Amino acid sequence: MASSTAIAPKAGVGPLLREWRRRRRRSQLELALDAGVSARHISFLETGRSNPSREMVIGLAANLELPLRDRNELLVAAGYAPEYRELAYEDPDLGPIRAAIDQVLAAHDPYPALVVDRHWELVTANRGMGLLTAGAAPHLLEPPANALRLALHPEGLAPRTLNLGEWRHHILERLERHWRLTGDPALRSLLEELRGYPGEEVDGAAGAAAHDVFVPFRLRGPEGGELAFFGTIATFGTALDVTVAELSLESFFPADDATAAACRAWAPR
Repeated sequence: MASSTAIAPKAGVGPLLREWRRRRRRSQLELALDAGVSARHISFLETGRSNPSREMVIGLAANLELPLRDRNELLVAAGYAPEYRELAYEDPDLGPIRAAIDQVLAAHDPYPALVVDRHWELVTANRGMGLLTAGAAPHLLEPPANALRLALHPEGLAPRTLNLGEWRHHILERLERHWRLTGDPALRSLLEELRGYPGEEVDGAAGAAAHDVFVPFRLRGPEGGELAFFGTIATFGTALDVTVAELSLESFFPADDATAAACRAWAPR
């Protein structure tokens, strides 16, 4: 997995705490009330006039809903050891996690499914993903392949995406929201890159009919015809390992009978 990219790598615990509080749009008083301390104490922590205990750092990080990676960073900035381990995806200790993921991916065949990390880099996928990536430039599929780059790149899925404006808006909106929540410069760089690709954004949700329940992903099949999917995202809700906490399993389901039939026909290849 890629190494952490911090909000402020050289900052002490005070500036980091203030940055996260502001990112979460919380006042010192709001954070203090939720943490059971005084607003004066939060102010002293942010300015460096007081040093937080390890328990205080862990409590504030949890209250601000920091990702595990950033909770570790806050602890290190305060002079403490990290709380959460970070194993490589291939580590033997993550064998049960990989087995569970492989089981879910296999069970979802012949419909596409993939697993990505916090930067949307592809970790693994099932055979059904071949239906989506057919015709994409080989360099976009080489590790570390990025699922969002693959989706919007003019040599990726973009030429086959029939509602590119809607799908582009969905992806960029989601990526920007995630960047604003995390402050990760790598996500900002990816967002700027994707915004530079040709194509316009169309808010499909704004123009949806009253009976619509989702904005579908529509693309031309490898052998012609239109395919339509909707997606779901699953994460490990009780993860205590940084790598596991940052994994997302994205599954595509057929939005109509024709797409389901096309997936089944593709599966044996």
